[in-house]
Amino acid sequence: MSTTESPSEFNHLETLSTQALLAGINSVDQTVPLAVAKALPQIEALVDVTVARLGQGGRLFYIGAGTSGRLGILDASECPPTFGVPHGVVIGLIAGGDTAIRKAVENAEDDAEQAWKDLQTHDINERDIVVGIAASGRTPYVIGGLERARQLGVATGCIVCNAGSKVAAAAEFPVEVVTGPEFVTGSTRLKAGTAQKLVLNMLTTATFIRLGRVKGNKMVDMQLSNAKLVDRGEKMLMDELHIGQAAAATLLRQHGSVRAALAAYQA
Repeated sequence: MSTTESPSEFNHLETLSTQALLAGINSVDQTVPLAVAKALPQIEALVDVTVARLGQGGRLFYIGAGTSGRLGILDASECPPTFGVPHGVVIGLIAGGDTAIRKAVENAEDDAEQAWKDLQTHDINERDIVVGIAASGRTPYVIGGLERARQLGVATGCIVCNAGSKVAAAAEFPVEVVTGPEFVTGSTRLKAGTAQKLVLNMLTTATFIRLGRVKGNKMVDMQLSNAKLVDRGEKMLMDELHIGQAAAATLLRQHGSVRAALAAYQA
């Protein structure tokens, strides 16, 4: 039995008070960053190959089912507004298609051929990288997609929460974050999902920093899509250029991005 499916260390949950439930969940959640820390060398290897592929014009694909697939889509959707990369550089695919983002699609994850079909609709090629996300490490949708991608010469990675899994065996650059039993037995939306989110944060953040999408510690390529982000952009310019808010607002309005405004001012 995989450790993510092992019985919870807690029992008779329905008899516990709200305070006891929250304390229990919080206590096991604190083990997640420690498990991620043990996988840092594997994460480093995955980041380095992702940087290399995207630096050559490739794309990062996530494939997953259920919670894992939704987490991949979430990370992919946040890359354009955060780092200013075009839509389509990071792509999240989920077993069952877009319907499965909000509602489970019965048996979708059991189709070992569908992930490759989904990847082919995006004209996947050897410059790309595919990262499978599967808490259990045994999802057929993910295994099949990784195996076919690897046969084509596409770089492959994965994020799993059990050791020695079939998904990890199918990937060249596996990341294994062993999170152990869940608070509610088998509910991998909990610790395993948190671990996967942490690794995804690290993967794309480190990758796009390495690719020059951050200056200092600031998101200079972020999309100015609302008032809060415009305000943040103005403050970046004020801090970097030592100018007032009015001047920063004018620069940002003229040039459309923090990076472009900095370049124009410093030219």
